[in-house]
Amino acid sequence: MEISVYSLKNVLFQGEASLLNCKTVTGEITILDNHDSLITVLSAGVIKIVDENKKDNYFPVKSGFLEVKPGNEVRCIVEQ
Repeated sequence: MEISVYSLKNVLFQGEASLLNCKTVTGEITILDNHDSLITVLSAGVIKIVDENKKDNYFPVKSGFLEVKPGNEVRCIVEQ
């Protein structure tokens, strides 16, 4: 899936990945390929992304939004 993670000042991650794990206001979730559409609010924690090279990428966040779009596209807008 194509994942993009943006902060107010930087693009933190942009590329293909197999997994995104994060904390939302309703609990911890994991997004995998072909996940249903979703929009949710992120809570303080760490976003974990496993990229196409099987490398773990971690991004600490204070808050933000997560959107899973049709076409296997995921976008996060975060405050660090």
